[in-house]
Amino acid sequence: MFELIREDFAAHARDPWRQGVWVMLVYRFGRWRYRVRPALLRKPLSLVYRFLKIGVQILTGVDLPCEVQVGRRLVIEHFGGIIISGDSVIGDDVVIRHGVTLGLRHTGVAGAPVIGDRVDIGAGAKVLGPVTIGEGAVIGANAVVLCDVPPGALAVGIPAVIKRRRGPAD
Repeated sequence: MFELIREDFAAHARDPWRQGVWVMLVYRFGRWRYRVRPALLRKPLSLVYRFLKIGVQILTGVDLPCEVQVGRRLVIEHFGGIIISGDSVIGDDVVIRHGVTLGLRHTGVAGAPVIGDRVDIGAGAKVLGPVTIGEGAVIGANAVVLCDVPPGALAVGIPAVIKRRRGPAD
């Protein structure tokens, strides 16, 4: 747990005042408490986690439940209005900006997004349903993604249109 917290702190430019640091700290604590085996010890830790989670939600506007599978070095670039479904999976080195929703497409229907490694999600983007975002993809600001995005692609618009990104050789 402490190694992951150190990586998260470094990913947020070692700035203790960035809200993403606090969100990730509470998230990592929430995941760690599941490993505490005597239920008698785990129950008070769960209570502490619930209070910390609500406090962080109020202060930062970020809802990141501990049920989400988050990789290493998730960067929450801007705080506010970020909602992530508990069924989502987020890879390593992902950047999320304010107003992003990673969630279910319909209430009561299973299936949340799977975000690959090194994905950049723009402000206000919505990624809904059982979609897969490939490694190195970019989700444009305010895009509404309802279908899979291949690795290295760009998704823009409402609903999102998938475009090939131009590389340095293009």
